[in-house]
Amino acid sequence: MSSSDPTVQPVPASVVERVDAADVTLSNPKWAVISLGSNLGNRLETLQGAIDALEDTPGLRVKAVSPVYETEPWGVDPGAQPSYFNAVVLVKTTLPPSSLLERGHAIEEAFERVRDERWGPRTLDVDIVSYQDVVSDDPALTLPHPRAHQRAFVLVPWHDVDPGAEVPGLGAVSRLLAEVGREGVQVRADLELRLPE
Repeated sequence: MSSSDPTVQPVPASVVERVDAADVTLSNPKWAVISLGSNLGNRLETLQGAIDALEDTPGLRVKAVSPVYETEPWGVDPGAQPSYFNAVVLVKTTLPPSSLLERGHAIEEAFERVRDERWGPRTLDVDIVSYQDVVSDDPALTLPHPRAHQRAFVLVPWHDVDPGAEVPGLGAVSRLLAEVGREGVQVRADLELRLPE
């Protein structure tokens, strides 16, 4: 076949550049830790739906899913709200933190999350706990999450999926968990979240 064969179409340069650019971004994904919580409706179905929606996000892959934990709502009187189901997922993503945050909010809204009351009941909470080793005090997205290191319902499932994990700037999850303790965080061995296919 000679290069003058009219059936051989050259690939437009712009397409080649796009493919190259995509390869570069995909070869350098960042690890992020996302915590999920639900205390209204079908809590397990909602958490699985959130995991599936994360996996459907371009530039994001869900790599690990923790067991399901049941916890009492935070910051309210016992029994005032249904208990939460909580889980933590590890993702690899080429999205910057701001885009990941937008996606988290969009997933919350898809499950009709209402933000009318601080620590009120919610169908779905999607929180970015940490993003690679980024430390940022940006009020729109503080990294790592400003209260994650004090919350057993984040630390316990995080430790399950990544026993050697560190909270950027604050140290090992295992040590922080030892300080906080596991009180009020019960594993639900009868329930299971699955990694997307």
